[in-house]
Amino acid sequence: MKQIITLFLAFTSMLLCSFTDSNKENYSLTVEVENLRNSKGTVQIALYNKDGSIPDENYKDYYKIEKATIINDKAQCTFSNLPKGKYAVNILHDENNNGKIDKGLVLPKEGIGFSNYSSIGLTNRPNFKKASFELNQNKTIKVKVIYM
Repeated sequence: MKQIITLFLAFTSMLLCSFTDSNKENYSLTVEVENLRNSKGTVQIALYNKDGSIPDENYKDYYKIEKATIINDKAQCTFSNLPKGKYAVNILHDENNNGKIDKGLVLPKEGIGFSNYSSIGLTNRPNFKKASFELNQNKTIKVKVIYM
């Protein structure tokens, strides 16, 4: 009798776990970048999912990161199987493919951009709260590249 109860509990536990996993809602996010100044290098697209994670100059706090090929001064990337939640995007037009933001004295030499931003400056510095958006369905966003 003890073995039957143990088997029943194990089976019930497995059934509940598989039911829970199959009910998770996952979505895709497509990020489009247009009007790049040239087709050199790649576009690095970093996805963030927690407050305080951007700006992330050294790309250490991202949730996921991808590189997209540039064709005719445009690039796009799709992140799949993302759970429902709040996300923000940071892009880098990495013209020399070194994976980091190259700077002059202070300002970036390469194009950068953030979701929900059309300009960046001392009074409009990027942060997760302003750059974030809700993902609760499949979504496509456009991120503007900004050259300083």
